Amino acid sequence: MSAEARRRAYLEALEIDVYTLRGHDDAAAAPDADISPGEVGPDWETLRSAVASCTNCSLHQSRTQTVFGVGNPSADWMIIGEAPGQEEDRLGEPFVGRAGKLLDEMLRSLGLDRSSVFIANILKCRPPNNRDPSAEEAAACRRYLDRQIELVAPKMILAVGRIAAQHLLNSDAPVGRMRGQKHYLNDGQIPVVVTYHPAYLLRSPTQKRKAWQDLVLARQLMKGPAS
Repeated sequence: MSAEARRRAYLEALEIDVYTLRGHDDAAAAPDADISPGEVGPDWETLRSAVASCTNCSLHQSRTQTVFGVGNPSADWMIIGEAPGQEEDRLGEPFVGRAGKLLDEMLRSLGLDRSSVFIANILKCRPPNNRDPSAEEAAACRRYLDRQIELVAPKMILAVGRIAAQHLLNSDAPVGRMRGQKHYLNDGQIPVVVTYHPAYLLRSPTQKRKAWQDLVLARQLMKGPAS
């Protein structure tokens, strides 16, 4: 049995959810099968260019610009949200405005800031009227997100909000059921913690205590081996 198979069996025996990046197994067998320099790109510069010129779904017709992501490209922490809003579409940066300021406060509570993490979204283009992303739109962008995760190689992923968590973990469970648990991507190599979206916390400030508990869990997972 391979080391990866033993790791997966160990995690499953502990009843820990294990997820795999889409196409990961195929990529291991054929490294070039899912990474074309003209598409998702082998490096940051090519990937950013591919995102900026993407027409894989209809959202390119209404966007002001794509929102690629910001932060440290080799960060230990990766923050993944839903999709750009109006201000993000205008500025080309994820998590700006009031929700962005609250996310900054959440990061500071962990001793982090925007320059020390990498922040990205499930979608790189804003859905009209800030509606929920469709399954087709999320699928069209997934290759870009997967490649970002591969390039950053984070030690922790914080999925903020229902849309981000459901698409990232391929689940239809509500945030309330996903938070407070250990999730993993990439054969258990990358821990994922789910928490509420900052915009939701602004509307429901009584849930901030639960969000803090999620941050504490993420910090604990960073300090020790997955168990």
